[in-house]
Amino acid sequence: MDFKLKILGCGSAIPAFGRYSSAQVLSTHGKNFLIDCADATQFRLKALKVNTSRLQHIFISHLHGDHCFGLISVISTFSLAHRNSDLYIHAQPDLQKILQPQIDYFCRDMEFKVVFENFDPLKNARIYEDRSLTVETIPLSHGVPCCGFMFREKEKAPHLDKSKLEFYNVGVEQMKTLKEGGDLRCPDGTIIPNGEFMRPPTPAKSFAYCADTMYRESICPIIQGADCLFHEATFSENQRDRARATKHSTAKDAALIAKKAGVKKLLIGHFSARYEFLEPLLEEARSIFPDTCLATDGKSFEW
Repeated sequence: MDFKLKILGCGSAIPAFGRYSSAQVLSTHGKNFLIDCADATQFRLKALKVNTSRLQHIFISHLHGDHCFGLISVISTFSLAHRNSDLYIHAQPDLQKILQPQIDYFCRDMEFKVVFENFDPLKNARIYEDRSLTVETIPLSHGVPCCGFMFREKEKAPHLDKSKLEFYNVGVEQMKTLKEGGDLRCPDGTIIPNGEFMRPPTPAKSFAYCADTMYRESICPIIQGADCLFHEATFSENQRDRARATKHSTAKDAALIAKKAGVKKLLIGHFSARYEFLEPLLEEARSIFPDTCLATDGKSFEW
């Protein structure tokens, strides 16, 4: 099953040049996962035609407004649309203290529950699991407790080799035995080992989301080999002092992390309002990690 990522917003805290603030939707296995939820997210979900009936889980990286101010408006809009399926918000415990009074005041007649799934952003831990996917936290280094999220598809079963099935004229019951790991018993009593019929499984896919953070090599083992990494690149290298002061990364920082972690593709975003044109940041990252793209508003990436 493919992973598809839609960028709802790529800007940082201050609005600039028509860029919206942080929000992304990862779609896979028939589900949509919202990652961060800045103001205007409800409009971006509508504009980019995200199926919100398949959106059951929201993951919030940290409690800065450009990553969570949109939550109450999203919840209110869902209520007005008569949503009846529960909504799960994965975040640090303080968010519930902040958001629950707003829900109680503005959304009294909701037909669904908002369920808070609290976690410790300073620890690497699994915080979500279903039949196909797991999500774990990636502790980051920012001005407030902050983490990223590692989405991993579960390992898949090996494939049956159709040419071998046809060659041995394998029937339905025999095929079931092979799928369960058994060997094939031929009419003449010959045993064909299970491995003769198996091809390697399709590689499991993964996506790493690293929101606001300083350069932090300790995340590399967690995100090692990810198919796609989103890493903030708020500043260019000539603003390194500013990046350090605000505990953000440069485009070079993001590229170095991608290279050290051996990821396949790098997306950079969360751009400072000082940059009208983003090509210099892209060039800076590509000089170290060539397979880098700008994760700008409205773009989709699929792998």
